[in-house]
Amino acid sequence: MSSQHPTPQSGHLYLVGVGPGDPELMTYKAARLLDAARVWAVPKARRNGSSSALRIASQVVPGNGRTVLELCFPMQKVFLGREADQLLIDAWGSAADRVITHLDRGEDVAFPTIGDATLYSTAFYLLAMIKERRPDTRVTVVPGITAMAACAASQSSPLALGDDVLAVVPAAFEDDRLRQILTSLDAVVLMKVHRRLDTLIDLLEELGLVDQAVLTERSGLPGERVYTDVRAARGRELHYFSTMVVRKKRVRVA
Repeated sequence: MSSQHPTPQSGHLYLVGVGPGDPELMTYKAARLLDAARVWAVPKARRNGSSSALRIASQVVPGNGRTVLELCFPMQKVFLGREADQLLIDAWGSAADRVITHLDRGEDVAFPTIGDATLYSTAFYLLAMIKERRPDTRVTVVPGITAMAACAASQSSPLALGDDVLAVVPAAFEDDRLRQILTSLDAVVLMKVHRRLDTLIDLLEELGLVDQAVLTERSGLPGERVYTDVRAARGRELHYFSTMVVRKKRVRVA
């Protein structure tokens, strides 16, 4: 583990949302800060896999010989308020120590992350570990366009309008809790639906909401697919980047 105190010239950490997939949806600020950072710390789900965030960012910002740290974050459920799995804690700690090594040298480090850094992003688990070791670390968080915004835009549809109440829900929720949310709220975004799609379709049919749902797979990425009838996706093996938007109300101006 790294020493307990940063150097006086310690680097700056940037958590940078790079958008849902289409590199043209990266913000100017994201591109500028990524270009300025000489070290990128990029997340990936498997040790022998690739980083989607790196692929998106690299299409906008040239490499220019910067250092790229590939950090492996296992894809496991995290329940806030409960103790995390030791495998995750170890992975976050290892990633934090690698980043701290460069911060302690006075090097700025940018962490590009899919979508928005503040919404279901690994960035804040990494930050928590770094702050535990280096409480005085300087941090800038750069917001990015979310997958749910891109999904709604592709359908020329609002996420919420007027007095709509919108919920953003990981689809791993228990069925009873999810049923209550779908029943009581006006618009619901369901994230990470790829493993529970058939169960979700059954629930939507039970609640009479199946025709109000739109499923987008790989939004903004090559191979994007939109299901305006979500039943057509039943039984399919979906990509991890799959988002469903359920809107109960139509837009009315009269």
